Amino acid sequence: MKTPPVEKKVLDSRLAGSWYTANPAELEREIQGYLDAVTDTPLESVMALVLPHAGYAYSGQIAAFGAKQVEGRAYSRVVVLGPTHRVAMRNVVSVPRATHFRTPLGTIPLDTEFIERLGRHAVVRSLPEAESGEHSVEIEFPLLQVALGDFRLVPVTVGQLDDGAVRDVARALRAEIDERTLVVASTDFTHYGPRFDYVPFREDVPANLRTLDMGAFEFLRGKDLAGFRGYIERTGATICGRDTMSVLIAMLPEEAEVRLLKYDTSGRLTGDWENVVSYVSAAVAGRWPATRAERRPAAATAAAAAAAAPALALSGADRRQLLRLARGTLEFYLAHRRKPTPAEIDVALTDGMKQIAGAFVTLHRRGNLRGCIGEIVPTRELYLAVMDHALNAGLKDPRFPRVTAEEMAEIDVEISALSPPREVGSWRDIVIGRHGIVLAKDGRSAVFLPQVAPEQKWGIEETLTHLALKAGLDPDAWREDAEFSVFEAVVFGEKGRP
Repeated sequence: MKTPPVEKKVLDSRLAGSWYTANPAELEREIQGYLDAVTDTPLESVMALVLPHAGYAYSGQIAAFGAKQVEGRAYSRVVVLGPTHRVAMRNVVSVPRATHFRTPLGTIPLDTEFIERLGRHAVVRSLPEAESGEHSVEIEFPLLQVALGDFRLVPVTVGQLDDGAVRDVARALRAEIDERTLVVASTDFTHYGPRFDYVPFREDVPANLRTLDMGAFEFLRGKDLAGFRGYIERTGATICGRDTMSVLIAMLPEEAEVRLLKYDTSGRLTGDWENVVSYVSAAVAGRWPATRAERRPAAATAAAAAAAAPALALSGADRRQLLRLARGTLEFYLAHRRKPTPAEIDVALTDGMKQIAGAFVTLHRRGNLRGCIGEIVPTRELYLAVMDHALNAGLKDPRFPRVTAEEMAEIDVEISALSPPREVGSWRDIVIGRHGIVLAKDGRSAVFLPQVAPEQKWGIEETLTHLALKAGLDPDAWREDAEFSVFEAVVFGEKGRP
């Protein structure tokens, strides 16, 4: 069922007059002054920023180091991710049902078509309570207005996410953004002191605080999601935007380069080192890959393009190398607690491994499922998806405990390389055994790989009943107003193991 169009609704700033001045001329002059004070040379291309979200008197100058990188550039939209501070939002994000946002500097149009598409993903909601009094997203708007001028806005309030939800949100965003999208992850870094109930050290606070913050930043620089979240858990670092940064890390392609632009603290600014908040500005150099829609031939419909597209071609050598890559990535991580490069596990990348494709990695132990996680929408090179999902299947499938090094000798690896999904008009167009199936209805969705139904000896109606249940819907929900997409898979696995 399609979401009804949004009638014109303008959201007004709740921060003007407190977090920044409500006087338009003074506000523009203040922000432009911050930008003019930055003399750094801009990067050639910027796909994302990490910006602080305190009041401008505290973090405005630090945030300007990031905004300066995009000053005067043209982006079709800006997606701003900010953490919720007041509302419990377990494993979801929220986007507003509105058309514009008004600050003292003018009205920004929301990208309602993008928001509608994003809202079809199960992890995305529209929660009015998330819009009330939340500063982390809104604080960035005037800064972006001065730096960029005209753009369409996608405000996203990020809830409290577990590892699986982080990946789900990242996949939902990656499926929709394009090369002209700027992503802004809003976060302050460590909140230190008794006011924040976090005092891990009492001596040499400035130096120890910087060491703590830079430890977290190095995992962002390395695009190491597991390392970043593990560091937060180990240290207890009170980084309020840990989930916004987690989503950004999970979104970034392998070739993206994260640059630290500026680090500062409220302690240095005010002289108060008893209660301190740290601020970071960072930029991500690179470009987002084209969306699936942009990769289609312009003159073809979605169905025609999918039918005309060549099948995913993987030679025997491609498949052997991908299997070695999956196993080697997981074994290396279990031994060294970090993700390797392909070269570190002696895997040479082939052209077939570099195709843009979705992928699932499935683990079996003694014939029983031991983990299965993947991505359907093709947004990156196949080998990158296989590496990440080998780790996810072994370490992050919520149905199973983490795989151990001792188990690896008994585990078989299977890879499903997926063609792009395409919509079908009816469930009657689905071919059991050939098609993987995505069912979507009422903001919920679920997927089965092509091999699931044959392995379970299900017919089409039984398959769709189980798929509806997996999506959290009623067993017969697939019969009316459900939407279906299908994809095909090249499935291959290891042989000769126990």
